[in-house]
Amino acid sequence: MKRCMDIIGGLIGLMVLLIIAPAIAAAILGEDGRPIFIKQKRVSRGKMVNVWKFRSMVKNAEGLRENLRHLNERSDGPFFKIRNDPRVTRVGKFIRKTRLDEFPQFINVVRGELSLVGPRPHEPEEISKYPEKYKKLPLEKAGLTCFSQITGRPFLPFEEEMEFDLLYLKKKSIWTDMRIIANTIKILITTQNGI
Repeated sequence: MKRCMDIIGGLIGLMVLLIIAPAIAAAILGEDGRPIFIKQKRVSRGKMVNVWKFRSMVKNAEGLRENLRHLNERSDGPFFKIRNDPRVTRVGKFIRKTRLDEFPQFINVVRGELSLVGPRPHEPEEISKYPEKYKKLPLEKAGLTCFSQITGRPFLPFEEEMEFDLLYLKKKSIWTDMRIIANTIKILITTQNGI
């Protein structure tokens, strides 16, 4: 049932992607040129997958990361997050706020690499630093959204985000997934700032 829901939801997401992609591509090209899409290494079901996104940062974003570590607002764990990241382009700010940058991930969902709902996919380097109690999270199929994304708080402490993912594993069901998806859509439509 979960896989059927992923396929149906993924196909709906891809249809939306086909509609919005030309405008987003034109905006990215107009501001900063190619590439339009980026792929990032993430871990799902214990395996490395290439997760697709619209590019929202300058071309040499990874090269600038080390110079910005002192601005990292997630110093409580392995994650790297800056609220007003100077690498994000003007177009990038808009597509991140509205979560349009993540729509290409519906390709990953249809291919079975990600699920609509599940622990968020993180970088191999981040996962290697997980405390022991969270080591089982990367063995689950990662998802586009989960409990931590519907709190309305984009910068949760590391431990709190991990505990939300553990809570999902305990409560995992089709009904839980449907509730999380409904709340995710509600946040996107009504506030566009939370997940």
